[in-house]
Amino acid sequence: MTADNNSVFEQLRRNAVALISLVVALSSLGYNTWRNEQTEANRNQRQAAFEVLLKLGELQQVVFHSHYDMDADKGNPRTGWAYILTVRDLSQVMGAPMSGMADELVATWSAHWQELGSDQSGADSIMTGIDQARETTLQVLKSLD
Repeated sequence: MTADNNSVFEQLRRNAVALISLVVALSSLGYNTWRNEQTEANRNQRQAAFEVLLKLGELQQVVFHSHYDMDADKGNPRTGWAYILTVRDLSQVMGAPMSGMADELVATWSAHWQELGSDQSGADSIMTGIDQARETTLQVLKSLD
């Protein structure tokens, strides 16, 4: 039995470099895979965040045209709904704070879009919701690795 133990230890000693190389290769592969997944998730969140910021800007223009300019074409509430729903869809990619923010923005738009052009408090509520959504989006962008 000691001859077998000696031969096992002898084989381990002779192949120590190969075994260490295998451990290093496997751990490097695991880390690289994890890092690639993180990078892809961050890339998706960044791209969604930039799109959200663009849609929020376009929604803000709809509010300005509708409320201040009384322009029914450029301030069409259906266009605003399209932007709101796009923001909500994109926020699902971005995680917890964004999805909650998008739900709040949808609720605010739903409650106040009919007041645009007639009631300043409705426009102010929508603009506050847009500003909060923008701030949340920027915070998510800053938090990414």
